[in-house]
Amino acid sequence: MIASRRRRRSSELAAVSAQTGVLRCQFATRGRCSGELAAVSAQTGVLRCQFLMGGRGRAGEAGAIRCIPMASKTSYEVTDGIAVLRLDDGKANAVGYDTIAAVDAAIEDAEHNAGALVIAGREGRFSAGFDLGVIGEGPEAARDLVAAGARTAARLYGAAVPVVAACTGHAVAFGAIMLLSSDVRIGTDVEAKIGLNEVSIGMPLPAFAMELARDRLSPRHFTAATTLATLYSPSGAAEAGYLDEVVAANELHDVAMQRATGLAAHVRRTAFGLTRRTARQRTIDYILSTLDEDLESFGVLD
Repeated sequence: MIASRRRRRSSELAAVSAQTGVLRCQFATRGRCSGELAAVSAQTGVLRCQFLMGGRGRAGEAGAIRCIPMASKTSYEVTDGIAVLRLDDGKANAVGYDTIAAVDAAIEDAEHNAGALVIAGREGRFSAGFDLGVIGEGPEAARDLVAAGARTAARLYGAAVPVVAACTGHAVAFGAIMLLSSDVRIGTDVEAKIGLNEVSIGMPLPAFAMELARDRLSPRHFTAATTLATLYSPSGAAEAGYLDEVVAANELHDVAMQRATGLAAHVRRTAFGLTRRTARQRTIDYILSTLDEDLESFGVLD
């Protein structure tokens, strides 16, 4: 059994309950439940869990069920063919290794079990960016976390299903990068700041973020959004290219689900994947091939 307080840096493992040592899992077709960790496949990295229901083990084929581990700050479900990942840490939705693992796992599952993926934040907060507690541990810790986030952003950008971001409020730094990596970005008309603020806090904007911004933002706003670290209101973010539309707060969930359902019905998976690869694979390859060199000097410089 894996210790419950150990930091999860695997792309598959998210979190183990600190109180019970029970791995929290979210099943795409079976709803939310908890199970004890049984084994991790050495060949596929797919977590296999044995679920205990009423004191009796319940499992799928070969006594194991494929599941997605979710940290307590995230939840995942698939309803009517639409996958929904919700980020909610009760605070600013800072992104650490557990959130990165949850996004990776959600993409993996949605690509096999859903027609589209929705990523939503909590009320007033989509994401405030990387966990400053980890960033503050030193340059190496900061580089490791940013590199993990960059790989997840590239995976989101190249996902084999359409991705809809329901931007519930503030989306700064990596929060803005998740918007740039999504296909359809829907914001809400609340007071919020959206953008890449790295330069304003003494950090150079990494090349992977620059490439995503170059692809998704309006050329007219590119310099202001990157080099000048401009933060936008939701309406300004729609003009700049972080968002595609802005709706009333009480309509955001329904509109996001409508857009995702429409995309799932409209696009054909094989054609979508091939076109996605043609449009984005060159950028993804560049991001991944230059990542280590680019982050060698990453950190707070002044």
